[in-house]
Parts: sequence; C-alpha cells; structure tokens
Amino acid sequence: MNDISNERFFADVPVFTDFERVTDTNNYRPLPDGWFLALADIVGSTQAIGAGRYKDVNMAGVSVISAVLNAVGKGDYPFVFGGDGAMVALPGTLEPVARSALAAAQCWVEEDLGLALRIAIVPLTDIRKEGLDVRVARHAASPHVTYAMFAGGGASWAERQMKSGRFGVERAPAGTRPDLTGLSCRWSPIEAHNGEIVSIIAVPGAGGTSPEFRKLVMDVVAISAEQGRGGHPVPADGPAFSFSMKGVEREARATARPEKRLTKKLFILLQIALVVVLHKLGAKFGRFDARRYKQDVSGNSDFRKFDDGLKMTIDVDADHLARIQSLLEEAKVKDIARYGLHRQSSALMTCFVPTPMSHDHVHFIDGASGGYAVAASQITGKTLTPVDITP
Repeated sequence: MNDISNERFFADVPVFTDFERVTDTNNYRPLPDGWFLALADIVGSTQAIGAGRYKDVNMAGVSVISAVLNAVGKGDYPFVFGGDGAMVALPGTLEPVARSALAAAQCWVEEDLGLALRIAIVPLTDIRKEGLDVRVARHAASPHVTYAMFAGGGASWAERQMKSGRFGVERAPAGTRPDLTGLSCRWSPIEAHNGEIVSIIAVPGAGGTSPEFRKLVMDVVAISAEQGRGGHPVPADGPAFSFSMKGVEREARATARPEKRLTKKLFILLQIALVVVLHKLGAKFGRFDARRYKQDVSGNSDFRKFDDGLKMTIDVDADHLARIQSLLEEAKVKDIARYGLHRQSSALMTCFVPTPMSHDHVHFIDGASGGYAVAASQITGKTLTPVDITP
C-alpha cells in the first residue's frame, strides 16, 4: 500500500454515529500492511493507585498519545486511551519518530511523575503471523471528534507481548523530554449525577469473540442508553467550573521546562480566569466561545470505546447498574465474556487540546478511584482496591 493511502487510511474509514453499532464487523477495516502499534502502560500501577495517584497514572497514559501525535505532526491516526496506558497505530515510515517519542515519554513519566512506563513497538506483520489482526472502526463522538475502535485480537496480543518483555524500545538519555503540547488536566473530578460512576470492561471468553459476545455488548450499551446520553458522566453543557491547582501544576510540569514553569502556571491561571468570565458574560474572545467550548468538552469526551472488548465509564443509577451486572454475570457463567466492574463517586478527565480555538479537542474519561485499572484487575486476578485520589 502506497504512502498516500497509508496517510489517508483512517480518514477513509467509514464513520458510524450510533455506538450500539460498535460490534458491527462491517464498520471495521484492517490496518494496511507495514503498520505497527506503539504501546505503553504503567508498571506498578497497583502501588500508584494505592497511593491515590490515579490522576497521575491517567496523565501518563494520555502523555503517550500527546507525545506520539505531536511527534508525527498530529496526523489522522487511530489511537486509544486505556486508563493506565495507551496505543497509537501508525504507518511503518513513522516508526523511527514514534520510537523516539515513546522513549521521551517514558523518560518524562519516570523523571517528572515518578512512575515507570513500559513501552513497545509491535509490527503488524508479527501480529498477523499469529493468525490475529488489527481492524479499526471510526466512531463519531460528536460532529467534531471521532475515536478509533479496535478489533481482531491483535491489540490485546501486542499488549501481552509488551508486558512479557518483547518488542521493547531503547531508553532515551536522562533529561529527554517529549513534546506534550496540548496535554491538560485542569478539571477537578466530576461527581455522579445519576447514581454512581461505573467503569466497566468486558472482553470475550475463552472461545473468543462470538455472536453471543457481540449481543452482550449491544445489550449493555442499550441499557446504559436508557439512562440518557448513554450514561455520559459529563453534563451536556460541560463540567462545572471547578479547577484543580494540582492539575495546573501537572500541566505546567508537562508543557514547560523547570525555569519556565512559574510563568506557565500563571498563564494557565489567566486562561482559566478568562474562560470563567467569558462564560459568565456570554461573551467571545475572538473566535473563542467559552460556552460552546464547555459543550464541546462534553460532546467530545471519550467515555466509551471498543478495544478488543467493551470499555465504558458511565454514570448510572442502581437499577440500570443491576441490570448491566446481571447480564455480565450471566455471560461470565456461560464463558461468553470475562468482565470487571468498578464503582466510584466521580470521574476523571484528562485532555489533549492542541488549541482551544478549534472544536476538535479530545477529552479522556476514567473513573476517579481506580477506574479501568481496578476493573481490569478483576479480570486478571490482580489485587487492586479503590482509593481516594488526589485531584
């Protein structure tokens, strides 16, 4: 496949808007030959969660997406955020750039966040040698933003290989920093308004993806849809104006060198103050509309996805949650699926906003007290417990 089609692959994947169609195989296209997966996850997330640092874990995951996309020029490439990790799919011509970006992100996460980031580059050819594939669909979360959905089993296999020590990337020299322009974590945790924030992961059982598993996903999504807006944890008009000073500090550390961090923090605080005033007055600053921006934050949020399995962080009441859990438990007994489900009182938002003047900023949602990491631990058998985060 030539370079032009490589560059346009994801742009040419058909877009679907109804999330219930996420299991429709007609929506998915195989990655072109020669592509690879750039992956990362946090080593020792158990300890980080136990210390109440899940916001830092989330930020580390999103930093991988930010670093890689900034390094390759923010092209239109598939990516997915997994709570304590992330993945980006890219054409083979970009492998050297992606390797450098991953290594730089690893260095920054370890030196500035004090967390260990595991990284890998996994060629698609190795995945297909195993009889697996990476197929990609494109779901429109809003008119401005689409997110990649992954199927075929290849991404899950690649993650297992990374965790076993294969396909590693050479470490960057100490002090190496990635370009994290746009990485932001200013919002405070978002409280549940329907009942509880629930992070759910459901993956196929021993028999692999089956019609029964696809039906399970559709049924779970349909029940959450009864809650209104699919159980979206962020209000339709955007999150309440509640900003975290620790989040401002994290953003400054991510996007500015030590000697410029005080100036960066002051600039961030000025931005926040301006947005609050403009929103209150209903005024615009050039092309920037604060009220529209808040609405876009909600509409563009990535609160549900498919990554070789269903992942959702939703806001649901007790009745809907009981029905969802009943379906999942029945599927587990029949070995149709394995699942993890973690309940908490609020959600976290970590953002990638290259420019607030555009409508295509993206916002990643997870549960605030362990979220996807705790849900995944229930599948893998690790011991993770919910904790209070430090926002």
